[in-house]
Amino acid sequence: MSQCIALLGGSFDPVHHGHVALAALFAELLQPDQLRILPARPWQKSSLQASDAQRVAMLELAFSRQPFEVTIDLQEIERGSATYTVETLRGLRAELGDAASVVFLMGADQLQKLDTWRDWQELFALANLGVAARPGYALDQDKLPPAVASALAGRLTSPAEVRAAAFGKVCLAHTLAVDISATQVRNALGAGKDTGTDIGALLPPQVLDYIQQHNLYKS
Repeated sequence: MSQCIALLGGSFDPVHHGHVALAALFAELLQPDQLRILPARPWQKSSLQASDAQRVAMLELAFSRQPFEVTIDLQEIERGSATYTVETLRGLRAELGDAASVVFLMGADQLQKLDTWRDWQELFALANLGVAARPGYALDQDKLPPAVASALAGRLTSPAEVRAAAFGKVCLAHTLAVDISATQVRNALGAGKDTGTDIGALLPPQVLDYIQQHNLYKS
């Protein structure tokens, strides 16, 4: 059987429990041979508050104690400019060959705006998608942009079938109950104790320690 590589990309500014939970969910569902975390310089976000080195350090801390192994893939940062997922997947497909199952992981919030991504329809010719529901973000076809719903039609299948396919398939996971955004985390950190939010419930403790030690996300 060909290898299965699962990819989780994002700005991770900062990495939080939602990211770790999404990775853990698909590590269980897909049993990939490798799970790569790809910190990005995303074109859709104008500024990042943490430096590249800080974001990578927080990722290493967040995933160091998980029961599954991850690789922090720095190619998008090393490219040195704003990144597009389709470009990264083209490079990975060239690296891994035509037979490997490549599964790009995302939350339902990203799926709902997939049609704003560069060359987004080409993604299905390069990889499979693994999409996790989040509270407040429905995965029902009628809740998606029509173009995205149309692209998904006929592609939806089980995690096992996604793992066996090189590209073009989509599996939806409805069991991710974590609803955290990096914006929510940054706002809570900036407000400090005044927010009433339990910041420890949003972040792995070692990441929170790092943020406090480096005085990050202060308003």
